[in-house]
Amino acid sequence: MSSLPSRPSRSTSSCRPDIRCSQNFLREPRLVAALLEKSSISRDDIVYEIGPGKGIITGQLARRCKRVIAVEKDPRLAALLAQQFADTPNVTIHPGDFLRYPLPCAPYKVFANIPFNITAAIVSSLTTAERPPDDAYLAMQQEAAEMFIGLPRESLRTVLLKPWFEMEIVHRFRRTDFLPAPRVDVVMLRLRKRGPPLIHNRDKRCFRDFAVYVFTHRQPSLGCTLKRLFSRPQLDHVRRELGIDLDATPTFLTIEQWLTLFAYFTAVANERALRLIAGSAQRLIQQQGRLEKHHRTRRAWQCHW
Repeated sequence: MSSLPSRPSRSTSSCRPDIRCSQNFLREPRLVAALLEKSSISRDDIVYEIGPGKGIITGQLARRCKRVIAVEKDPRLAALLAQQFADTPNVTIHPGDFLRYPLPCAPYKVFANIPFNITAAIVSSLTTAERPPDDAYLAMQQEAAEMFIGLPRESLRTVLLKPWFEMEIVHRFRRTDFLPAPRVDVVMLRLRKRGPPLIHNRDKRCFRDFAVYVFTHRQPSLGCTLKRLFSRPQLDHVRRELGIDLDATPTFLTIEQWLTLFAYFTAVANERALRLIAGSAQRLIQQQGRLEKHHRTRRAWQCHW
């Protein structure tokens, strides 16, 4: 649902080794090998790597899986990687921006130490693809990983992800595992596609519209928003039988409560309620697109002057 932030140039010489840098590279192949050993990646898998950098992960993937497609935006690094893996037939180096790379319709997995500053954009690209990866392992800032998991509370982003994906932190890195050492804590987030999903495909659009409507309606409480979608007796049922606190805000609901609330909504909703939520997700995307366009225009104007 989020707009895609632009990725700063890797050639910025003044960039310091923190989250603002494009990437912090893993130092030790043995650590990568240990992480792969604990993963679901096997000899039959096609694996995509985002931002391979100096190829430490690429080399270990090549030993373990059927084929590696490594997408590197930096032309200099891409050229060096192409030379490094010229004699490795199951490795393909693709020079370009992963956010513009067409993902396959066949099964694949992802294993990558991603650039921290485009974490949200990468996760969005993977999870909204026509065919998301069956399994993904992404090294990212701990704060970002906790946000995707829903800590300390759920967000619109997590509510829209969790019916289709399971997320967990499977490894916590030391800062010294990277070069340069980041100024933030880094973890590996596993993002695994559910099978089957918790929401039926026929209800996917309705669920997204329902969640976006409730989250973005900006009322002081959940009850104030839901009274436009439910009758008073229905709201009493939500409070008493479903155990949902109508005085809370949407972030205080667990994903299980969201699923229960949505199931009840689909069972009792009338035409008026369905019309109220219809198109909410698409309108949010359009609003974010206009906002991002405004920011790009403003940045271009500032650069010009």
